[in-house]
Amino acid sequence: MPMSVALLSFAFLVAAVCAAIMGYAIQRGATCMVAAVDEVITRRRAHRLIALVEAAAWVAGGLILANMAGILQMAPVGHTLGIVTVCGGILLGIGALINRVCVFGAIARLGSGEWAYALTPVGFLLGCFVAERLMASAAPTATASPLFSVGPVLVVPFLVFAAWRGIEAFDAVRNRRFAAHIWSPHRATMVIGLAFVVMLLTVGSWAYTDALASLAHGMADNVAAKMLLFAALLVGALIGGWTAGRLRLVVPTVADMSRCLIGGAMMGVGSLLIPGSNDGLILIGLPLLQPYAWVAMASMTIAIAVGMIIERRLGTR
Repeated sequence: MPMSVALLSFAFLVAAVCAAIMGYAIQRGATCMVAAVDEVITRRRAHRLIALVEAAAWVAGGLILANMAGILQMAPVGHTLGIVTVCGGILLGIGALINRVCVFGAIARLGSGEWAYALTPVGFLLGCFVAERLMASAAPTATASPLFSVGPVLVVPFLVFAAWRGIEAFDAVRNRRFAAHIWSPHRATMVIGLAFVVMLLTVGSWAYTDALASLAHGMADNVAAKMLLFAALLVGALIGGWTAGRLRLVVPTVADMSRCLIGGAMMGVGSLLIPGSNDGLILIGLPLLQPYAWVAMASMTIAIAVGMIIERRLGTR
């Protein structure tokens, strides 16, 4: 086997392991934006939101270090910002609310045996397929990410933060509670960010919704590899659900299947308009300080919050 092929195979194997780890961590982490917004509204706390922000911070720090070390081959591109971005974020939020979980949460529910959520990625794929033929997605921009221009300023605070987390992990190892420590909801969300950085450095930018979008767009480039990584993500989520004692057979109802299919389709349409879904926004757009990602995520969050408030008021009445 030629050396280049062997290196590519090893890189893909590393990426597949990281995808499985992400799936496992999604099962334990505070990854769902719907749940995060619900926590803010009902419990007046933001633990899940903070965990998602920290996951993005780990990606940003990893990219800064990789860029400074000269091992970041190509940073993901940005996209233009406009009213369509806001509309995409709103559709993403409404779709997640209908689905009851976002694209991250759907993987966790699927890994717990709630088989109706298998229709969420199917609906997402259909939404992308239809939207691709009815409208144009936002154009990519060639401007460099603002992250790398401020990288030298942020690198020292990030290293201090990473050292603090490392000391926490070392203390957990010393007290023989590392598993409980690293798979707590907040730390598991951090693991998702770290696994994503490794994947980005080995096989490039990858989010499972981007893989589905590529499939809908008919892009032959690396689609098979992207779908294999998606399969690894699902396997990791199933193992995570099984080891956590959450894996069970939940027979899907017609209402649940319809909800997941419609919610997934709306998220697919919204992701095309942005472009990108909340997994890609959290792990790619936000860390790279791309304005379109911040606006889309804000629009999505507001849409979820407004929808929840309306639901509660109607329910009370």
